[in-house]
Parts: sequence; structure tokens; C-alpha cells
Amino acid sequence: MDEDEWGGLFRRLSSAGLMPARGMQQRLLELDDPDTLLTSAKQQGMHGILNDEMLDKLLVVPQTEDVDDTPILDASTVDTKSTTGRIVAPVLEPTLESAPRPHGLPHYDLARFPLAATETGTELDIHFDITGNSTTACTMDDMLSYFNDRLQRIKRMIIQGGRLPNRPIDIQRLARERKRFSNRNTTATIIGLVNDVRHGSSNLRFSLEDETGEYECILYPPGGTADTSSASRRNQLLVAGMMNDDVVGVTGHIQGDRRDVLVVDDVHLPPLPKHDKRAAPADQAVSVAFLSDLHLGSNTFLHAQWEKLAKWFHEDPLAKTVKYLILSGDVVDGVGIYPGQQSELNIVDLYKQYEGVARLIEQLPDWLETMIMPGNHDAVRPAEPQPALDPRIQEYFNSTTFAGNPCELSLHGVRVLSYHGVSIMDFVSGMRNVTFSQPEVAMQEMLERRHLAPSWRGKTPLSPEPEDHMVIGTVPDIFVTGHVHGHYCGEHKGVTLVHSSTWQDQTSYQRMLGFQPKPCILTVVNLHTHETASIPFA
Repeated sequence: MDEDEWGGLFRRLSSAGLMPARGMQQRLLELDDPDTLLTSAKQQGMHGILNDEMLDKLLVVPQTEDVDDTPILDASTVDTKSTTGRIVAPVLEPTLESAPRPHGLPHYDLARFPLAATETGTELDIHFDITGNSTTACTMDDMLSYFNDRLQRIKRMIIQGGRLPNRPIDIQRLARERKRFSNRNTTATIIGLVNDVRHGSSNLRFSLEDETGEYECILYPPGGTADTSSASRRNQLLVAGMMNDDVVGVTGHIQGDRRDVLVVDDVHLPPLPKHDKRAAPADQAVSVAFLSDLHLGSNTFLHAQWEKLAKWFHEDPLAKTVKYLILSGDVVDGVGIYPGQQSELNIVDLYKQYEGVARLIEQLPDWLETMIMPGNHDAVRPAEPQPALDPRIQEYFNSTTFAGNPCELSLHGVRVLSYHGVSIMDFVSGMRNVTFSQPEVAMQEMLERRHLAPSWRGKTPLSPEPEDHMVIGTVPDIFVTGHVHGHYCGEHKGVTLVHSSTWQDQTSYQRMLGFQPKPCILTVVNLHTHETASIPFA
């Protein structure tokens, strides 16, 4: 047997889509004219494993009067039912998908950012910040006024929400008439400040306090008689807990064996319905960008990534739509903020740190309006609300707007609430559903409570102003925080939530805790379409 002859025939069969089965070699070599086999296979559209059965069919020449060699252009005219054999390896058209972006960030549509920043004027209105408005003398009267103002304002929100089953009474009256509320058919509703939260094995204990007194409350898992919304609220609070100094309402009855405990049947938080966002007019459809926690002066500040940001602002099409840049606190690392900080600074002079920030902002294009608010590392009082940076520091900057923390402002009619976010630490330590890796959950809880920093004895220093300026009186269209060096952009009940990214690499303290920050991500929001984009630079 001629091996060369078989090798040549094997290659010709393979190129025609015919794969000889085992034991077919001798029979195929005995063919008088292999070309007849190949022609027949082509005419009949047969390919696949060439066994005895297929070979017998191919050797039967089809009887046709005329052979039309014109190629078939319309695939619908092919009789696929007459085709025998099987496809060994079908080739499918690949599905086209967008390539993943760095850090898994979602894609954005540039068409949803329709207007260049230079095509409209500046329209920035500050509704409130504490700068020049702090009146506290830090007396006991100021502190009482602070908490009474919080209680009355949020109590009014709860009542106006229209969900209370009966008219609320004060706690002194509940204590005086407790026999009247000693069964489930006669319930009482009280509203007060939460105190002394304790988790039991299957319950949650806390006390409520108003101007007239304090009463112990206990919340059990909902029974079969509870309606769906009430059961959902109770279950959520049993799992997550409450924050000390929250303002909530409860409806319940007096426990039979203990006259000093109110068994809670329902919990009432301030209403937060689906928010209908305001939008800038179409002829003012510019964008705002958010950053926080630059920490210039630290030896972990990311200089090279800032250079990339400055270059992006001058060249990228999306960047040309950004008219406002809001820096929500901690633009410098500060001096003397924590023990041993000196060894982690590459700029040890506080004023030179701010001078360096001014030089960073000078690298950005002229059309960009920059706004700076303080944080806990900045050179202002640590107690919140914080005033704007000192005028001597502001002199380093050419055309920057300064405001306090928190700050309520509007950009072309779109309401923005900017808060640095120190109280996120209190939410992490006080609630079981909040973690540093998901700061947006803390932001959601702030909105649900209509308060930025409820806990007085927590990690957030608070100034006892006669009015509580940390109450969220008006639901914002955009709510932005920073502080814990994460990143998030999403929605909660119609409010756009932005947790601004840091510009500082992992610190030694974060490394010790095993916390990995998400640095150098710029968040952009269009004020007309409310389209969002997250741009990574690291």
C-alpha cells in the first residue's frame, strides 16, 4: 500500500469536510476515481464522518437532466431536509458585548451629556451653611433647644405623613393613663428621641423621651395580625437596630404584667416617598462632578493620578460638559489630626498644604467652577455643622467658592445636599446593616431618618446650636458624602446618592484594619438628564 497515495487522498477528503472512519482506508484506495466521490459530496451537500453507509450514498450518481452550476444566492431556496449527515463543529456568529470598564464601573452614554460647560452661565445658590450663622454659647439651654428643635421638626414630619393610627400623646399622659392602654384594642401613639438601644435574643428594647418624660419600649417580631408594611418596618428594625437620639413614633399597648413597658405594635419614621427630582432646563444641561478627601500633604496623596485628571479635563468630551466641581471635605491631610501623623506627611506646614491644593485647582480649565467644603481634617472647628475655611486660607485660591459642612445648595434649580460624612462611623457602629464597604447604606438611613448625624454621644462631634441644622428639612435631588474613602453612585427612592472617591492611597491605619479604599474615581452627574458617569484614574 502506498502511504503517499493514502496521505494525499486523506488531505483531499478532509478539505471537502469528509473525515474517513476507522477501517475505511482500504475501500477508499480501491476507488477508480476519487474525484467522483468528492463531486458527489459537494453536489449533495454531505460532510461529516465518512463511513460505509455514507460512501454507498455518495457513489450513487443522482439522475439529473440538466446540471445548473449557477451558485445559489438565496439560502431560503435550499432544501435543507434533503441534506444528510451532521455538523461536526458549527461556527456561530459571536455575540458583541461592550468591553468591561476599569473597576467594573458601568458604561455611560455621552449623548446624555448634551451641553458644553461654556454654553451657559453660572447658577449656584447656597440655601444654608453655618458660616457666620453659629450662635451657640454651648450652654445647657442651647443643648435643650437643640434637641427640642430636632424633636418638634421631625415629629411634625411624622404627623404630616398621615400614617399614624391615632393622635399622638405626650409621654407624661401615657404614664398617667396607662391603665387605659392595657390591651391591644386600645393603643397609644407617642413620638420621642430614642435612647439606650439594646438588642435581645428576639426583641429590641429602647426608651423614648420627649419634653414631658421617658418611657420604656419593647419591640417583638410581628405576629400574623400585623399588616405587610408594619411587619416589614418591624423586621427591618429588629435586624438593623436604631440609632440613639433618632426621632421615631411608636404605637402600642401597656404590657399586662409590667405597667412601665410599652409593647410596640408599629414604628413610625418620617415619611420618605418616591422623590421626583428637579431638572435643569434643556438650555442649561451642564454637569457637576464630585470628589472628596484629597488629603494633600499626606505621603499617600496620588500626584500622578491628579495629573491624569487635569489632562482629562482639558481633552475629554465628557469633561467639557462639567461646569462644577464639588470637593466635599478633607482637601488637606491637616496637622495634628491623629497621633504619629507627622511621620506620614510630606508637607508638614498646614498653610503650604492649602497652597498646594490651590495649585492643583489652577491646573483645571477656566470654565470649571470649583466649590470647597471642610471635613474633619481641615482647619476649622471639628464640631458639626462646620463653617467654611478661614478667609486667610481662601486667599490662596483665585476663583473658588467656599461653604460650610453640611451645605444645601442649588445648581440650575437642582437641589444638592453635600455632607462630608463623619457620622457614617456612628451608623457603622450603631446599626447592624451598615458597613464601611457600603457607605451608601448609611446615606439611605440618613434620608430615612431625615437627619445627617443623630447620635450625640457617638463619634461625630456636634455643636449644640439653638436649631438643629443637621435635620434634612428638604429632600435633595442629589445627596453626596465622603469621609470613608469608598465610592458609590446610585439612587434611593428617586434621590441620586454619590459617595465621593478619595485621592489618597491606602494609609497605614487602613492597612492595619484591612480596609481597601477606592481612590481616584470622579463622579459626574448631568443636571438636566440626571445621567451619571464614573471615571477612574487609577
